[in-house]
Amino acid sequence: METTRHFVTSVYVVHDGATLLHEHDRLGLWLPPGGHIDRDELPHEAALREVNEETGLDVDLVADAPDIDSAQARTLPHPQQLQLEDINVHQGDVGHQHIDFVYFAQANHRRVDPNPGEQPASDWSWFDAAALAEPPSDMPADVCATGRSAIKRVTKG
Repeated sequence: METTRHFVTSVYVVHDGATLLHEHDRLGLWLPPGGHIDRDELPHEAALREVNEETGLDVDLVADAPDIDSAQARTLPHPQQLQLEDINVHQGDVGHQHIDFVYFAQANHRRVDPNPGEQPASDWSWFDAAALAEPPSDMPADVCATGRSAIKRVTKG
């Protein structure tokens, strides 16, 4: 079977010991903000854009990287994880996967104000580590585990 792959980004936004997730309208799963990386974007730029469009938040990525800056190369913020995700969409004999650049980010507040056309603020909720330990049935195990890791990493500083 043929498989198409798209590059995407996900961002676990953390504020005051909790991470922001939404019930995705099409997939019916609790997920962090994120989306496809545009052709003219770097992964971290797409991460920041998607968070802002979907939540209205301006965040700071928590990304370790050595500082390299020369005429030929510069360091990009490192994602916390790279994931290969099987998407349950098949069109004939073509499967679909996402290569997901997963970032952690710090928000300065919890006010969610999505851009027009995005899912409403009422679809978003903040989950602390205890809530992620006993999640809703429609929250994938990898989202719970990564959410707890994001809270620990961002809160630790």
